[in-house]
Amino acid sequence: MTMVWSSDYEDAPATYIAAVEAADGQGLEEEVKAAYTEFILGCISDGIWDAIKASCILAGARTLDGALVPLKGSAPTNFNFTSSDYDRKTGLVGDGSSKYLDSNRNNNADPRNSFHLSVYASSVGTTGYGIGAGATEIGTSMLGLGFDVQRSRTTAFSNVTAAAGFNGHSRSLSNQYTHRTNASNTPLATTSEVPANLTLFVFARGVVGAPAALSDARIAFYSIGEALDLAKLDTRISDFITAIGAAIP
Repeated sequence: MTMVWSSDYEDAPATYIAAVEAADGQGLEEEVKAAYTEFILGCISDGIWDAIKASCILAGARTLDGALVPLKGSAPTNFNFTSSDYDRKTGLVGDGSSKYLDSNRNNNADPRNSFHLSVYASSVGTTGYGIGAGATEIGTSMLGLGFDVQRSRTTAFSNVTAAAGFNGHSRSLSNQYTHRTNASNTPLATTSEVPANLTLFVFARGVVGAPAALSDARIAFYSIGEALDLAKLDTRISDFITAIGAAIP
């Protein structure tokens, strides 16, 4: 299949890089810009770019402000992270008590049976959730430490313990979704429910009026959106982290 490139696709890397540099107040290294470009064009070529609706690459930028520039969708709202929490190579670290991001995307913004969440965790920490919304509500969606649920109140624990690196889940069927961690996919037979009307938080799960179960993980990327190929996204963001690790002194 030949990819049809629109002007929006062609301009996506340059537009994003310019926004990061503006937030940073200075230019990026050529190698870092090349890594961003390769990631974005790779996602477009793989056919997963359009499914990503809200995302931040929380690494690579020179500053925290630059890291919070959205790759797709709305910018997240920062609650209590400071520059000392940010590392260009490994991302943003939570404290498990007060620091989180509001993604400003609702859990119900994407179709009931076409949905994904993902994070790249440089370290998984000891507590809390990487990304999620809900508690016991119908249509809850969360990624946590050995706790995984998507579009359901039914929790799947087996074979989904989080590992450093890419963690995600994606649903394209009403009766099953796929969890990916440690470069391996696990199908989970859970029937979808109407998605809960709650905002998705990163480093926490969004509940009515407040965050809950805050995480002390270090996260370098998150994405929210429609169903996609988790293995392809895993490869792209893992390659990006490797590339900036080599490019940044």
